[in-house]
Amino acid sequence: MVETTGGEPGDGAAEVLDRPLPEGVRKRVVQIVSDGFGGLTVAELPAQLRQYARFTPNRRVKFAGNAMAAAVETDTLFRQRIGERFREAHPELSGALDTGAPPPAADPLDVAAAAYVLRPTGWVKLVTAAGEEALRAHAERADEESRAELERLREQLAEARGHTKTETERLRAELESVKKDADSLHRKLRAALSDVKRGEAALRKLHAEMETVRSEGHAAVSAAESESRRLKARLGESEAALEAARRAAREGRSVEDMRVRLLLDTVLDAAQGLRRELALPPVSVRPAETVDAVEPGRMTPKDIAARALSENDPAILDQLLALPQAHLVVDGYNVTKTGYPQMPLEKQRLRLLGQLSQLAAQTGAEVTCVFDGAELAAPVLLAPPRGVRVLFSKPGVTADELIRQLVRAEPPGRPVIVASTDREVADGIAKAGARPVASAVLLKRLS
Repeated sequence: MVETTGGEPGDGAAEVLDRPLPEGVRKRVVQIVSDGFGGLTVAELPAQLRQYARFTPNRRVKFAGNAMAAAVETDTLFRQRIGERFREAHPELSGALDTGAPPPAADPLDVAAAAYVLRPTGWVKLVTAAGEEALRAHAERADEESRAELERLREQLAEARGHTKTETERLRAELESVKKDADSLHRKLRAALSDVKRGEAALRKLHAEMETVRSEGHAAVSAAESESRRLKARLGESEAALEAARRAAREGRSVEDMRVRLLLDTVLDAAQGLRRELALPPVSVRPAETVDAVEPGRMTPKDIAARALSENDPAILDQLLALPQAHLVVDGYNVTKTGYPQMPLEKQRLRLLGQLSQLAAQTGAEVTCVFDGAELAAPVLLAPPRGVRVLFSKPGVTADELIRQLVRAEPPGRPVIVASTDREVADGIAKAGARPVASAVLLKRLS
């Protein structure tokens, strides 16, 4: 609808648009204003648009679009200036609009935007037609999108129906399988119930047999108690008879003792008479003097040390290690906790192993040191010293049991010495043929 307000008839400037500018046309108008914006001086721009003079066209469209659209609508002079820039840039389209015959191939939105800016005769119809064309195009696109969406939904529905059919068939197959499994479980349950009933019957029979055995046991206990009482009575009688026999034996022994004493006195008197008659000299040589031995004053300290040594004398360990093919087995933590318990376990091990290495080098004996693996918080990174075998017991096996295994592994007759204060270890290895030595003795020898 076109309204005319003042001006000459047929003047396009007198036409007024009675509806909002279509959105598509409005965007094209803003773009035309932004393109012609740069050809105007700051003084030619409306006051509200001068702050956007240095903006690029795209930034002006983005930040000043509403302001430019309002300026074109309200400021006639500014619109005419933009129109002149548009005529210079698009003379063909401008000329066609002036003649009232826009190009048929031109975009209706471009034609409507140009007509809005140039305001030729009939520009309102062009803008209205462009808006209706845009609405129709939008409706067509919406219709196409609706059709495409409907087609997609139909495809999804068909796919869902196929999936539902497949899922239904699968569930039916699973239901059949579950029914078969349920039937199998029912059969197994009935069989289990039968087994339970048979078990209960067997249990009742067993209880009856137990009651019978218990009754027989009570009867046997009663008979045994009766026999015990009878035997106790006989034992009392036997003890009484034994006491009577002892009294009789004591009385008879006193008579015999008197006779033996009389005989002894007779023999002694006869021996003294014979000694006086033979005039025998006193005995100057005793039997002990005929035994070959070393007299006092003739023995050396070495002779004394080589003989009866104390169990706590470190020299006894040297004698044992001097035996052919001697093997020394050391209860590691037993020795270290006896000698230096205040030190950390790691330093205890290092100190003991260093001393044992020196002992092995001095004596030439085989040396094995055993530690309890239960004391370990983590694997031990240890390089055994020369001449010393280092072993840790496995989880669940104590060091004492490992020592017994080492002793049992040796052939009978080989001298094996075990250094440990543990009495249970000492007794166990002594029965196996090894020689126990106290930890204190080893510590004295090492120090």
